[in-house]
Amino acid sequence: MKIAVAGKGGVGKTTVAGTLARLLGRDGLKILAVDADPSYSLWSALGLSADVAHQIVPLTENETLVKERLKIEGAGSYSGFFKLNPRVDDLAAKFAIPAPDNVSLLVAGTVDIGGSGCMCPSATLLKALMRHLILGTDEAFVMDMDAGVENLGRGTTKGMDALLVVTEPGRRALDILGKIKKLAADIDVGQVFAVGNKVATSEDEEMIRERAETEEIPLLGMVPLDESIKESDRRGVAPLDLNPHSPGMKAIGEIKQRLLERISNPSA
Repeated sequence: MKIAVAGKGGVGKTTVAGTLARLLGRDGLKILAVDADPSYSLWSALGLSADVAHQIVPLTENETLVKERLKIEGAGSYSGFFKLNPRVDDLAAKFAIPAPDNVSLLVAGTVDIGGSGCMCPSATLLKALMRHLILGTDEAFVMDMDAGVENLGRGTTKGMDALLVVTEPGRRALDILGKIKKLAADIDVGQVFAVGNKVATSEDEEMIRERAETEEIPLLGMVPLDESIKESDRRGVAPLDLNPHSPGMKAIGEIKQRLLERISNPSA
C-alpha cells in the first residue's frame, strides 16, 4: 500500500497523513511514514518527542550521505560528475526512527526540482529513494508531500496506489484540486482523492463538495474543525494521543476505511 498526502500549506495534511499512518499501523500493517514536506513536521502527528525530532537530519540535507552515495567528484563541490542511480535500498533501515503504532518515520527531505527536474545530487538521491519505495519494495508507506507534487519529477510516483489531496474551504486551497487533476496523468498514481478539512459549517462542506465534483475527484470525507486538534498543537502532542475519540480523529478513521475500500476495489 503506497499512499501520498498533498495539499496547500496550512490545510492540515500533516495531521491527516500522520494520523492515517498510525491508524493503518493499528490495523496491523507495518507502515513507513515518509516526510517529504519542507516543514519536516510529520513527527509531531506521529507522537514523537521534539527532542527526538530535533536530532533528525533530512536525507537530502545529509551532505556526507549525499556525497557517499553519489560519489561526487570535484573539490567538495557539486560541479563534478555523479551517479544517477545511487544505492538507496538500505536508507529506510538505516535512518528510519521508530514511532508509535507499528510506524517508523523516514525524513527524506525535499528539493525544489521544478519543471523537468533538477540534475543536482540531492534531487537525484530523492528521486531514486522515491522510485525504490514505490516500485522496489513491498513495504507500506504514507508520504507527506508538499503541494508541488510535480517537484518529484515525472515517473517518480508511478505505481503509487493513491494520492490524497487535503483541502479546506478556501479558494487557494481548493485551487490545488484543479492543479492535481491536471497533473494526475503525468504523475501516474493509481487514484486521486480529495479530503476536506477544517469544515465548520454546511456552507464549508458544500464549497468543498462542489469543487471536488467539478474537478471529478472523488471525495473521501470531511474532517470537522476540531478544537482538540488545535489543543494538541498547543501542547505539543499528537492529536491521536490527546483525544483519540475527537470528531476529527473519528472522521480520519472513517476516511481511512473508505480509502482501503477504494484501493481494494477501484471501480467502487
